[in-house]
Amino acid sequence: MRGDWVAGRRALRPSPLLLLLLLPLLLLSRAVALHPGELFPYGLSRGDQLLQEGDDESSTAVKLALPLRFYDAQFSDLYVGTNGIISTQDFPRETQYVDDDFPTDFPAIAPFLADIDTSHGRGRVLYREDTSPAVLDLAARYVRAGFPRAAAHFAPTHAFLATWEQVGAYEEATRRAPPSGELNTFQAVLASDESDSYALFLYPANGLQFFGTRPKESYNVQLELPARVGFCRGEVDDLKREGPYFSLTSTEQSVKNLYQHSNLGIPGVWAFHIGSTSGLDNVRPATVGGDLSKTHPSAPLGHSFSHAAALEGDYTEDNLDYYDENEEEVEYPPGEPEEASNGHSTMDVSFHSKADSRQLGGGISPPVSDLASSLPHPTSSDGSNTESATLDPQTKERRHHGDIDAPDLKGRAESSEQPVTPAPPETGDSLGPSREGSPPYPAGGALPTERQVPPAHPGREAVLPNYPGLDHAPPPGRGRQVVGVEDDISSNTEVFTYNAAHKETCEHNHERCSRHAFCTDYATGFCCHCQSRFYGNGKHCLPEGAPHRVNGKVSGQLRVGHMPVHFTDVDLHAYIVGNDGRAYTAISHIPQPAAQALLPLTPIGGLFGWLFALEKPGWENGFSLTGATFIHDMEVTFYPGEERVRITQTAEGLDPENYLSIKTNIQGQVPYIPANFTAHIAPYRELYHYSDSVVTSTSSRDYSLTFGTINQTQSYRVHQNITYQTCRHAPRRWAVPTTQQLNVDRVFALYTDEEKVLRFAVTNQIGPVEGDSEPAPVNPCYDGSHTCATTARCHPATGVDYTCECAPGYQGDGRSCMDVNECAAGFHRCGPNSVCVNLLGSYRCECRSGYEFADDRHTCVLIAPPPNPCEDGSHNCAPAGRARCIHHGGGSFSCACLPGYTGDGHQCTDVDECSENRCHPSATCSNTPGSFSCRCQPGYHGDGFQCTPDPTSGLKPCEHQQRDAQAQRTHPGALLHVPQCDEQGHFLPLQCHGSTGFCWCVDPDGREIPGTRTPPSSVPPRCGPPEPTQRPRTICERWRESLLEHYGGTPRDDQYVPQCDDLGHFTPLQCHGKSDFCWCVDKDGREVQGTRSQPGTIPACIPTVAPPTVRPTPRPDVAPPPVGTFLLYAQGQQIGHLPLNGTRLQKDTAKTLLSLHGSIVVGIDYDCRERMVYWTDVAGRTISRASLEPGAEPETIINSGLMSPEGLAIDHFRRTMYWTDSGLDKIERAKLDGSERRALFHTDLVNPRAIAVDPIRGNLYWTDWNREAPKIEMSSLDGENRRILVNKDIGLPNGLTFDPFSKLLCWADAGTKKLECTLPDGTGRRVIQNNLNYPFSIVSYADHFYHTDWRRDGVISVNRDSGQFMDEYLPEQRSHLYGITAVYPYCPTGRK
Repeated sequence: MRGDWVAGRRALRPSPLLLLLLLPLLLLSRAVALHPGELFPYGLSRGDQLLQEGDDESSTAVKLALPLRFYDAQFSDLYVGTNGIISTQDFPRETQYVDDDFPTDFPAIAPFLADIDTSHGRGRVLYREDTSPAVLDLAARYVRAGFPRAAAHFAPTHAFLATWEQVGAYEEATRRAPPSGELNTFQAVLASDESDSYALFLYPANGLQFFGTRPKESYNVQLELPARVGFCRGEVDDLKREGPYFSLTSTEQSVKNLYQHSNLGIPGVWAFHIGSTSGLDNVRPATVGGDLSKTHPSAPLGHSFSHAAALEGDYTEDNLDYYDENEEEVEYPPGEPEEASNGHSTMDVSFHSKADSRQLGGGISPPVSDLASSLPHPTSSDGSNTESATLDPQTKERRHHGDIDAPDLKGRAESSEQPVTPAPPETGDSLGPSREGSPPYPAGGALPTERQVPPAHPGREAVLPNYPGLDHAPPPGRGRQVVGVEDDISSNTEVFTYNAAHKETCEHNHERCSRHAFCTDYATGFCCHCQSRFYGNGKHCLPEGAPHRVNGKVSGQLRVGHMPVHFTDVDLHAYIVGNDGRAYTAISHIPQPAAQALLPLTPIGGLFGWLFALEKPGWENGFSLTGATFIHDMEVTFYPGEERVRITQTAEGLDPENYLSIKTNIQGQVPYIPANFTAHIAPYRELYHYSDSVVTSTSSRDYSLTFGTINQTQSYRVHQNITYQTCRHAPRRWAVPTTQQLNVDRVFALYTDEEKVLRFAVTNQIGPVEGDSEPAPVNPCYDGSHTCATTARCHPATGVDYTCECAPGYQGDGRSCMDVNECAAGFHRCGPNSVCVNLLGSYRCECRSGYEFADDRHTCVLIAPPPNPCEDGSHNCAPAGRARCIHHGGGSFSCACLPGYTGDGHQCTDVDECSENRCHPSATCSNTPGSFSCRCQPGYHGDGFQCTPDPTSGLKPCEHQQRDAQAQRTHPGALLHVPQCDEQGHFLPLQCHGSTGFCWCVDPDGREIPGTRTPPSSVPPRCGPPEPTQRPRTICERWRESLLEHYGGTPRDDQYVPQCDDLGHFTPLQCHGKSDFCWCVDKDGREVQGTRSQPGTIPACIPTVAPPTVRPTPRPDVAPPPVGTFLLYAQGQQIGHLPLNGTRLQKDTAKTLLSLHGSIVVGIDYDCRERMVYWTDVAGRTISRASLEPGAEPETIINSGLMSPEGLAIDHFRRTMYWTDSGLDKIERAKLDGSERRALFHTDLVNPRAIAVDPIRGNLYWTDWNREAPKIEMSSLDGENRRILVNKDIGLPNGLTFDPFSKLLCWADAGTKKLECTLPDGTGRRVIQNNLNYPFSIVSYADHFYHTDWRRDGVISVNRDSGQFMDEYLPEQRSHLYGITAVYPYCPTGRK
């Protein structure tokens, strides 16, 4: 038996009082989401009761000392259930609620409603009522943080806690598969005082490992229903009216987000106001955070997250939603807490409920709360207190400015007269160039604007705290906490100028900054500055310590000696190890002899060495100045030949994967170098001279060419000029040294003919100008001799000591760092309509098809469609009532006639459906433009498609039609056929038209038998049943006839006449006339000895001839359906019958058609020719059929080679059936008797489900709900011309139907919750309904759709034209419904 939670973790679990005291420190811990140890304390030693193990257990009633207020009522009892739910009453069986959507029929508080099973020690459920001060105070602090105004004085007196620890999902027991290791831990806390009740849901990090459960009755059908989280009032009165409810989750992704997001600022913690004496129309969520589907994610695992900042409103650099979108669309994890604590962006709360559909919240800033004021202030790494930006610098007490909230989450300052001043650190640092030695701006706050400069100290001028001097500049370190973007720059290849005629501000230009930069407004404009842990020019920022990559193209026109060589756009790739200054460059496919001649030109790759050189303390490499846009001009003169070559390298920004893009052009002449010679360049130093927007360098270097014993020394002189953009609006950050020295070591150049790649390698370090004296020992971080990973930053310490820290986007101990997959972990900020793509050390967002990035380069918006002739009316299609205009993109369109019309789309004429005999013979057809109607004739009743005689008239159908036709013949010009009836009023088998002379045969219902019509003056067809075949008379019959003839036709009572049965055999018992003397005979009529009886006794005779085969009596479990249109639906072990009156559901006459014990019927369809229903059985792995005639028995027609047969479609024209098998990933076909079976498709299928056939056009359609790439495909009926019809914007296309009347292909999607239709070619797609629950199968009839739904466990009807839900039928026996089909009283006809 598992030990107690508390006892087992006693060394890790603090006491309640200690937990309360440590709350601020716990909230400041480095865990992103709630740590399991931060749940409310629980365990048997805490007084918790333990729920019995099992799949569907519930506690006894817990009597509350203080009633719980829930919605508008009070409850004194609570019940806890296995399935992640609390109620105020005992639970019904789980099948009545666990798989259903909200609302439930009973009051429900559901932190994670799913099919949970704690059997066999898989987790436990604990619960108790608690009044301890530590628990109540902790609950109060959470509630006040989420409701800083409504609950400012909330002081609970009682709390109820329920904890689900390491519980698993219900799984079907199998011999082969062990139980899943996915276990969930979560907690619900209900806190109450005399007037209000609040609920807290807590989900610790990694506490949710499964996000939904499979319904128990799904069997082999692969479906998973997401867990439900929310609240339901239940039925509110005797009329069982639906009460209000509040739902937090609807999709799997929203469940995944539970532990990553929050509505009160702490990932994994959710707060709700659930009851009040002042009246609460619905549950109200806290509004500091946001909803699951729209919030920005919090910090990734393994990086810091300041809970205290979230609770007390101390929003610093990274937790404010600054203008942080990056045009490269690449995002890195935030910095560490000593640099910038990462909190939350503004989160719009848009929870919707049935009772109140208004949006709640919406970017509400957390006001100052008593929780914040009681928390100690964190201490920075240098020992100084990092106070909140709203603390008075003199008293360090929080000031309340009336009712003004804490600073807006967007970073905009409040309209307060009191200047906001960060508290200075206790130790001051002089203004110097040291990056590592200077702390970030205090408290991680933004640089104060002019209005924010603190008041002058007595007797002194006002200066920025901790930064002496009149410059008012921030320190030179990369910890600058400023917000900024690049100003408007116009440039050419030589000079960069700035247009400041109109001042530009961050408000309208923030998107021009890097995502990892801040925008700051200055007197003449704005500038961008990189965040801490990143470096660059503000417009482009890269993470410190991470490797960098360069991609580019190289073109050239060279003369090698006197030989011209040309090449265009050959590939260049470079890799730079940022933490030790190594730069590797490779250029491929430069033709010989140019590649060999370029070996000495190491400056081609040396540019990347200067850009990302290892920096000595206080000095900066090139990228810190230039960013990713600059021009590098280089002129090289060789000696002694004075050949001259010019190299221009143009940097064009960062690509979507954050690689630097660069183009290189080489023009001029270089000395010829023979093959097989190698070039050697000794280490060298270069001086770089800096001025505004320009860096220059001039140097000379020697190189040697060697081959065997040959060693030649030559030299060249290189002039370099680098121009780039700077932002001149900002005050000078620091006095940039006019000269810096680049030390280049380990220079390497190589080219081989086999590889055809020119390679350069250099190791670079930049710093002050040094002499030739022996350099003093330096820290390994500055000379690259450290042992940090290539993806880690080196932090110098005292002397030669140092530490290693993984770069943003990586995790590890610094010596070994692994990439963090932000996409898989959910730690990304890709918004709606976008896709996250993981990169090494980062990720990027890509817009889905049909969307593009907005100006902020972060939000994906719908691509504005080009002019649409179908919408602006510029097309030339027939009028809208006759034709449809179909847009194909751009100005292209086509026209198609609407159903009921025929033509080319430009001219459409009405189709006379009445000529197609669409109505019943006893109905009158009325053609209307684009449609038709059927109405039963007088004496008949029905819907016009099926008419039955009115039993009150006493006339037979033939007599009705005869009378109606005779009545209509009185109209002049009428050429109606008058049916001929026999004496009993039945149709004569042969019918002839009295006016035209045509003759034909009819069936008993008067319908013409196809192929029997003959023209006038020809021999009429032979109609009626065939002449019976005369069998020869038997011995019994011949003897009987002989004796009767002998007796004169009528025997006396005492005369014997043989008794024969219907087949002419002797009956086993024979008697002498009407006497009581009887005996038994054999099959030849001979008396069996010893069987003759005396009067009054009849011998028991055994038949000697096998009894004839007779039709069985009707099965007691089969109810034959009446004539008319009805629906058949599959419900596990039975097939249900639901009649239609027109299109309305006749729910009161629904019944079970066929019971199939031991089966699970999934797919179902109907053969209208033979009135047979066909179905697939995933339990028996068979396909069967049964006639709808009374007494019919089911017949299995496919019983081998199946694993999970699901969808089924019948082609009544070709007498063929088609089915999908999701276990074998196949689509097959066979004749209706199971013969001629063959597989159509067995590749490129993952989860095939629904299938539909269009027999008129010969098309087959099917769905594949592959979660990675769902699609709808089509082919011909013989498997040819397979193609994808729909694969955009679909999720789980469960149901599919083809309507032969409207010629529309329609599907129901359980992922997108939509019902959509398209034309057979995939055009004209439109949404019919976008708010389905969980549809499984769908069928169309007339102008309605009928689909089965797994949330409602019923049949739902939807109007095709309006998209409105019309009605629903919920069978009395609640279980999941699968396939559905419509049964017509006739076979549908159609046109191509």
